[in-house]
Amino acid sequence: MSLATLLPESEEASPPAESTAREVVAVIIEWRGRIALFKRSQSVGHDRGRWHCITGYLESGATPEEHALVELREETGLTDNELIDFRQGALLLLVDQEGNPWLVHTFTVVTPRRRLTINDEHDAFRWAAPSKITRFSNRVAWLDEVLTAAERCPTAETGSSSSSTTGSRMEISTR
Repeated sequence: MSLATLLPESEEASPPAESTAREVVAVIIEWRGRIALFKRSQSVGHDRGRWHCITGYLESGATPEEHALVELREETGLTDNELIDFRQGALLLLVDQEGNPWLVHTFTVVTPRRRLTINDEHDAFRWAAPSKITRFSNRVAWLDEVLTAAERCPTAETGSSSSSTTGSRMEISTR
């Protein structure tokens, strides 16, 4: 995915008329200031062997928030009560190499749990300092845009992560 547009909270996403945007959720997981990166397995349809965050197609009838929690549970074993924080980041409109638009709902979660239980979508995971993420040269092309939209991006000057409070904070419901 090459072209990225961060959409302000007040703007609705308007994908090109000839093509409807596919909606996905992208979740950044933090533990003690580090970010979890997941190596995509050979069993997935795309981006095999590349490092990424937790993602999933938004299913019909689910809200982005609900589906982000479902993907977390399925792909890492994290449950609602194991999250210290759950924030929604900016909405991101990406266009892939074929010109297809993707509407990405970004989230950041913070957990006290270091050990994650990954499913078959991933071969491995690593905790990385935000300033070290660029060392993962085989990361998914749009991971940097997701980190920026989720407000968890290394800054150019300091190498530390920027985390402002412009994203919407959400309460976590315990089921």
